[in-house]
Parts: sequence; structure tokens; C-alpha cells
Amino acid sequence: MQKKRADVSTHGIRKRKMFKHILLLLVLVSAVVAFSPISNVIRSSVRGNTIVMDGKTRVLRDRIKSVKNTRRITEAMRLVAAARVRRAQEAVLKTRPLLSQLQLVYKTVLDACNQEEIDLPILEVRDVKTVGLVLVTGDRGLCGSYNSAVIKSATKRIQKLNSQGINVQLILVGRKGEQWFIKRPTPVAATFLLGNIPQPAVGSQLSNLLIAKFLAAEIDAAEIIYTRFNNLISSEPSIRTLLPLSLTGIESEEDEVFKVTTKDGKMIMQKQPAEGTPTSMPDYIFEDEPAQILSTMLTLYFSATVMRCMQESVASELASRMTAMQSASNNAKKIVNKLSQVYNRARQATITQELLEVVAGASALADS
Repeated sequence: MQKKRADVSTHGIRKRKMFKHILLLLVLVSAVVAFSPISNVIRSSVRGNTIVMDGKTRVLRDRIKSVKNTRRITEAMRLVAAARVRRAQEAVLKTRPLLSQLQLVYKTVLDACNQEEIDLPILEVRDVKTVGLVLVTGDRGLCGSYNSAVIKSATKRIQKLNSQGINVQLILVGRKGEQWFIKRPTPVAATFLLGNIPQPAVGSQLSNLLIAKFLAAEIDAAEIIYTRFNNLISSEPSIRTLLPLSLTGIESEEDEVFKVTTKDGKMIMQKQPAEGTPTSMPDYIFEDEPAQILSTMLTLYFSATVMRCMQESVASELASRMTAMQSASNNAKKIVNKLSQVYNRARQATITQELLEVVAGASALADS
């Protein structure tokens, strides 16, 4: 009987020592975790399907809050860009009647003129030694690859012209192009600001500058590199020759028009039918010589063309910004979901650790 009691007493002592060792180990682990430095990124190691974390959930909580705030900003920028895209499309539509009417008048006056007698300096074709290259970019970023694509297209065009022994004078419209090419060896003749809405005064100054340089033989040709607006999800850099003008006629371009509406609480884009351009040839009676009328009309058409290219670039920039901000909002939502899962697992790990400490402490007190 005494031997049995001695065995039970020895077993109890061993059990109490084991609990004390476990409790001491848990206390040491808790102390190490508590006084370890908090890193910006929560350290985690994956062992199969088990994630072992240090239990510091404050950093995760702050990061989730930061990503949510960023998503609110990108969503607001997307809505602003969508509203401005609609106004930019309306501005493009307002120039369509003028260009269509110029097209009809141009063909009528051209038919009334003797093309052999037409001698206008703006139509003079000469050997190209210097090209005035107009580059239209945005004033701001956060619009995806819009600025980089048009700058890359301009760089390739400059390299091609230089390989042919042709000098290039840059005329930059927009801050992003100026920031890029101001540090490059290609000379910059002039710079203009584009803004959210292209101003007619800027377009007039740009067209007058190009015509003056062409008539003064400072440049032998003028080209413009801009982003052609196809639709809200598609735009492409385009190169168009401005000077010398051609007598072959004016080509009309068709546009895809979209209307910003809401459906089931979400913003959607509905394609609208484009208005047709008149095709009937009017019968005009000319008081002045058709050649003089043609000279004035070509200058007007040139200014309208420059303005149209600027408007299409602005519409493309706003559409690219809207798409970029939509992608940023979607990515922020995915990041919040992933961080929330990691945060919940970290919380569960912290709670489990605290429960183990409480249970171990209670067992040690019960056995003492």
C-alpha cells in the first residue's frame, strides 16, 4: 500500500514538473513574440495548408484600411474621367458639322477651279530636309499606357527620319511629352498646354505657328502624332501629315459615340448611332475668284484638323484614365479580400495561442 502511494506521489510530481516546463516554454515564446520588432509586412511561412504567423494583426489592419482608402480615390477618379469622356465626345461631335460642310465646299470649289492655275504656298511640295513634328500628350499621368505609347511612337518616327538624313523640330502639346523630350537631343521649337478641354486659342496658335514655319521654309513638312479615339476601350497612336496640304480631297472619319448611363446601380456605356454627313453637292455662286476662296478655306480646314486631333487625344486620355482607374479599383478589392483572409487567420492564431496559455496555466494551478 505504501509502495503504491509512493508511485502515485512520484507520478504527480513528474506531471507537475512537466506542466511547469510547458508553462515556462509558453511564457518564453510569448515574451519573444511580444518584444520582437514589428515589420511592415507580416512574416508568414506556409507548411502545407497551415500558415504560421507571429500574431501581429495591427499592421494588417492598417494596411487593409489604407487599401480601402486608395480604392475610394481610384473609384472617384474613374467617375470623374467617365463624366469628362462624355463632354469630350460632345466636343468632337460639335466639330463634325463644320468638317462635313468644309468637305462639301472644298469639293465644290475644287471643281470650279482650274487645278493647273492653282498656286498656293500652303500646297507647295518640296524636298523634305526638316520636318516639324507635333506631339500631343497629356498633362497628367494615371492613365495607363496612354502617354508612353504615343511617346514611343514619336521616338520611333524621329529615329526613322534621322536615319533618312531628315532633321526634326519638335512642337510639344502636353506636359508629359515636354518632360520626356526636354532631356533628349531632339530640338524643341515650341510647347503648349493641352488641359482637360482643348482651347480653340491653343489650336489657332499651333496652326498659325506651323503655317508660318512652313511659309518661311524653316520646315518642309509638318506631321502630327496623336492618339486616335476609337472607343472607350480602344485607342491607338496615329501619324497624320498636316503640311503640305493635298488637293485630292478631304476624307471624313467615322466615330463611335457612347453615352454614359446607369443600370441596376452600375455605370454602363451605351453605343449611340452616329449622325450621317450630307452627301448632296450644293450649287454655289462665287463672287470672288475660286482660288482665293480655296486659300482661305484651306487655312480654316487646317486649323479645324489640328483642333480635331487635340480633341481626340483628350478623349483617348480620359478613356484610358477611366479604364486604368477601373483596373486599380478591382485590384484594390482583390488585395483587401486577400489581406482580410490573412488577417482573420492571424487573429485565430493569436486567440488560439492565448487559449493555450490560459489552459496551461489553469492545469498548472490545478496540479499544484
